[in-house]
Amino acid sequence: MTRRKRPEASSGAPSRPPTGATSPLAVYHQALAHHGFVADASQRSAAEALEACFDAVHGHEEAQGKPATGVYLWGPVGRGKTWLMDAFHHALRVPARRQHFHHFMRWVHRRQFQLGGTPNPLLALARELAAEVRVLCLDELFVNDIADAMLLGGLLTALFEQGVVLVCTSNQAPHQLYADGFNRERFLPAIAAMEREMHAIDLGEGQDHRLHPGRRHQRYWVVAADSGNRAMPDVFARLCDGQATTQAPIELGHRAIAVLGRSGSVVWCDYTELCEQPLAALDFIALVDRFEHILLEGVPRLSDARPMGGIARGTEDGVDRVVAGDRELPPLSRRDDGVRRFIALVDECYDRRTPLYLEAAVPMESLYPHGHLAFPFRRTLSRLREMQLARFGTDTF
Repeated sequence: MTRRKRPEASSGAPSRPPTGATSPLAVYHQALAHHGFVADASQRSAAEALEACFDAVHGHEEAQGKPATGVYLWGPVGRGKTWLMDAFHHALRVPARRQHFHHFMRWVHRRQFQLGGTPNPLLALARELAAEVRVLCLDELFVNDIADAMLLGGLLTALFEQGVVLVCTSNQAPHQLYADGFNRERFLPAIAAMEREMHAIDLGEGQDHRLHPGRRHQRYWVVAADSGNRAMPDVFARLCDGQATTQAPIELGHRAIAVLGRSGSVVWCDYTELCEQPLAALDFIALVDRFEHILLEGVPRLSDARPMGGIARGTEDGVDRVVAGDRELPPLSRRDDGVRRFIALVDECYDRRTPLYLEAAVPMESLYPHGHLAFPFRRTLSRLREMQLARFGTDTF
């Protein structure tokens, strides 16, 4: 069964921007007045920057003929970045596209391949996008892939030259993106273009709004390996609710993935099968396309105190710096490849509002307290916490 869900966001009490307001700043004031939001100076600055962009792209008198400047919202998890961007996007009355950054890059790579043989495929791609949208909104911009880094410099420059206005969210300031990444000089044009064409707003000060009180709904259980007190069998039975079920494998990335059970809308997997197989973010997109509820058991303590001695020369992922043409790699845990996939799975479920149910060996705060991936995992932990609130999903049992 395939279904499409509009991505939603959260910054405290409602999970999507309230309707009826006519501009991003009006939406923000309405949330303060009627939806339990608490006044936040950084969020107000962001709303004002989005309002200026909104006025410019609609040709309002307030813009006084100024060209539209994009907005780059950055800061730690739970600061309302996605909610603010979505408020802006929902209010727009010009052609616009809102995508998670991973989804956007999937489209870019696919179109670049299809445009093979075109003299300047990035320019052709930028012209194609500019013909469709005036504003492009990208959520969770985070670059750790050399292929993405090499593409973005030319693509963003071409998009800005074509008049596309970019609004995005990130956990990092523009100058911090792809820091110490291999061949980072290939990414510097993208940073320069963003700093030139976008107003960067730091939302670093304030509370984590994902912790806003709400009715709890448990979707995370700590279960010892030898414990008979398991939650997943009961959760699976309740979610399937009379649907036909099977244990036939599913196919992801041309691989057969064993499942503990599945129906038309629910899939129940083991961590080893889903996160320790060579799957990619695109495979998790396909998984969430297909299933409305995802159950994952056997999640171990992900942080490993015993780092690997090294990684084969030539590995591009995780590069710390380049010295005299050689790559010096940071210490990585033997589990970190699986952790990256786990992060990608949580990101996809969160962005698509798909409930993720977990049985783990340790409390979520102890999953990955330290290690090479500690920075991106902070966002994952914040998202897992919000998933424990009733407002996140549609399950009501």
